Amino acid sequence: MKPVNFFAGFLLGALLGAAAVLLTTPRSGSALQENVRVRVDNALTEGRRAAAARRAELEARLASLTAK
Repeated sequence: MKPVNFFAGFLLGALLGAAAVLLTTPRSGSALQENVRVRVDNALTEGRRAAAARRAELEARLASLTAK
């Protein structure tokens, strides 16, 4: 099995699982929307922070390799 196929299947399963949870939750529509919005914003912020940290790490590594 190719890793790309595995990752795509995993991602699809996660999305379907999240949709099932959202559809069966006992919260009201507006409260659910706000909760989802906050979680997505938090996930995006954390992803951007991790990407920036990784980029800085890779740029420092590249700089050290090109300085030799």
